[in-house]
Amino acid sequence: MAPDPLAVVGGRLATGLVDLTADLGALDSAGFWAVAVSFEGHATCARFERVRPARPWPGRPWRGPPAGSWRTSLDGPAFAKAVEAVREAIAAGDVYQVNLTRRLSAPAPAGADVAALGAALATGNPAPYAAVLRIPAAGVHIASASPERFLRRGGPIVESRPVKGTAATPERFTAKDRAENVMIVDLVRNDLGRVCEFGSVEVPDLCQAEAHPGLHHLVSTVRGRLRAGTGWPELIAATFPPGSVTGAPKLAALDVVAQLEPVPRGPYCGAIGWVDADAGEGDLNVAIRTFWLEGGEMHLGTGGAVTWDSTPEGEWEETELKARRLLSVVSS
Repeated sequence: MAPDPLAVVGGRLATGLVDLTADLGALDSAGFWAVAVSFEGHATCARFERVRPARPWPGRPWRGPPAGSWRTSLDGPAFAKAVEAVREAIAAGDVYQVNLTRRLSAPAPAGADVAALGAALATGNPAPYAAVLRIPAAGVHIASASPERFLRRGGPIVESRPVKGTAATPERFTAKDRAENVMIVDLVRNDLGRVCEFGSVEVPDLCQAEAHPGLHHLVSTVRGRLRAGTGWPELIAATFPPGSVTGAPKLAALDVVAQLEPVPRGPYCGAIGWVDADAGEGDLNVAIRTFWLEGGEMHLGTGGAVTWDSTPEGEWEETELKARRLLSVVSS
């Protein structure tokens, strides 16, 4: 028997699934919705009847795959070759930055439940935009420990907080990290400008250092006022996929990603969160530091921004740094 649908989003537990659709327009109707949009753009919108503050997980504890069972979609030499290919595209003037990722996969434990996985992540790798979606009817089994906000909407005000720049300690941020962040802030400003009132888009915070489990990030804030009549479909169409996980210019970067990454990203680098249509509010994360169960396996994506100053060794180590703590939590 399939487990009951549930969502843990925004610090709330949602149960009692009453509607399921791929139509983002439903988010402007009524009720409380949990949302997942894959990197490729497939949306799952699930409306729940009951919403209450999240509580400690009452079920069986998480038991993950052995640490040595994980494999990667791009090994070291293949990843290095891809980094150099991005640098060649930059030298040719095709792109300025490309977010290059790889997928880690391992056999899923028997009876694996993302609710238990989400509880383990909440303890071992707490994150401000964490989310769990268990919707068997849609094939959605996701546990996210995301540190990054994609879109926060409250009435007409919309905010994005792109994360770009990663270091083990704040002292190890480089000029490359800051350049990555500024490039993506400019891209996010342009994306929001498509649906915001003219002159309303601002950057109140630029390249602020934030501490997260096992590493630090540079984070900026971009904010604007939506034009009248703009709903969730228009907002997501203007900004998706998130700029921090694509590159700049976005469309050209997406072409490079399609050429170099051997597997689809799926839920990874998409968006996960909640929308309270009655209150006109919602908050979606960028689905990084995110696990999902599919086809008897569990997956985790890891990646980073490749710029002209990148080295294959440095980019590989960044992907290792981002995955290291997560794997230690889920494989213990």
